[in-house]
Amino acid sequence: MRLFATTIISLLSLLFFEKDEKELISERPNVVIIFLDDSGWADFTPFRQSGLRTPNVEQLAKEGCKYTNFYVPQAICSASRAALLTGSYPGRTKVFGAHAPKERGLDTIFPTMGEIFSQAGYKTALFGKWHLGDHEDTRPHNRGFQETSGLLYSNDMWKDHPEDPEFWGRYPLQYWENGEVTISEVTTDDQKNLTKWYTKDAVSFIERNKDNPFLLYVPHSMPHVPIFSSDDFNGKSGKGLYGDVLLELDWSVGEINKAIKENGIEESTIIIFTSDNGPWSVYGKHSGNTPFREAKATSFDGGVRSATIIKYPNQIKRGSQSDFTFFSIDILPSICNLLKIPLPKNEIDGIDVWQSIVDETNYENPHSYYAISTNNRLEALISGDGRYKLHLPHRFRTVEEFGNDGSQGIYKQDSLGPALFDLKIDPFETNDVIKKNKNVANTLLNFAKEHERKFYNN
Repeated sequence: MRLFATTIISLLSLLFFEKDEKELISERPNVVIIFLDDSGWADFTPFRQSGLRTPNVEQLAKEGCKYTNFYVPQAICSASRAALLTGSYPGRTKVFGAHAPKERGLDTIFPTMGEIFSQAGYKTALFGKWHLGDHEDTRPHNRGFQETSGLLYSNDMWKDHPEDPEFWGRYPLQYWENGEVTISEVTTDDQKNLTKWYTKDAVSFIERNKDNPFLLYVPHSMPHVPIFSSDDFNGKSGKGLYGDVLLELDWSVGEINKAIKENGIEESTIIIFTSDNGPWSVYGKHSGNTPFREAKATSFDGGVRSATIIKYPNQIKRGSQSDFTFFSIDILPSICNLLKIPLPKNEIDGIDVWQSIVDETNYENPHSYYAISTNNRLEALISGDGRYKLHLPHRFRTVEEFGNDGSQGIYKQDSLGPALFDLKIDPFETNDVIKKNKNVANTLLNFAKEHERKFYNN
């Protein structure tokens, strides 16, 4: 009799535990990350106040918060994506620059956001550009994303590459869906539809998973060159092809935001809108706009500062603006801790800064510094409070002549450092104040030496 009673109690406990666990999962917020490619900080309203209006991004900002000081640790495709999805610096993952087709990419010892969320019971999807590995075990469908579609690398890595078509033509640009090639060689007409295809898949995923907690990652191929818009948007902006591309991306943001609302999950969904890095300015009118110094593939703010909006009705004040400084490596730990999702067992570099994201006035950034690299070189550090930026001595590329109509212009080499900039009064990095702030510079220099010992001297 006692054994029977014990068995009944055990079964009831198990049932109640499973019920509680299911209820916990169902109450967890959804996460949507819209990650543009090479978008300029001032491409969209409300980050600029004149020119082309982008009403859907503007509406998203009215429903959430605009963050003016959000950074990536390296201003180029693969490195930036690895940092976002792993919460780790490029120096830790050794994902530098932009990987070519057939490269292994991000090592599987570093769990991705997709793997972390799927193990916690979330439905996960990626629709867009992966660019973190082109081996069987490093493609997105094997890195935690249960539904996938899009390109495995940048859309310029194809036979029509403007600078080296012979090299890139060796690798047909393919369109993948759920681990299978569905377009063996992407054409110009296919490129015109990429934004629409990613958006259609994203909306469908939302509709089918409105009753499940989900992670939806939409890393658009645009506005990375070569730029294309669909027939519905060609000529619509009156600002040239780049304007048309921005309008279509703005439409995509609107469709995703609308699907969230229409499926009754707005209150329980976090939406993050940002870019992997700044514009590829050497392409002239086929590149984005930034008020900051330099652009993509440099450690200046024109490369590493990305316009960002976060919407979460339960916690983030509508129509607000924040000057809080944080990096993409902080997104993973901040969201995981908020959602009570266990972080991976391996060490990461991001820290939970959610309380500062919600209200910067009452919290301080726990980081002593943030590190910025270009390829495998540490080039700059920003103090944890976001005020000072130290450039170590380094060379960098700057535009000498802009390209026209999709052709690449001409770079020249320049050099800088050591140099210290006060970003609060000089966000454009024009006035070196290192002589007046030697203690600040020495503190950041010591952090730089320690960072190099930890990540680059092994």
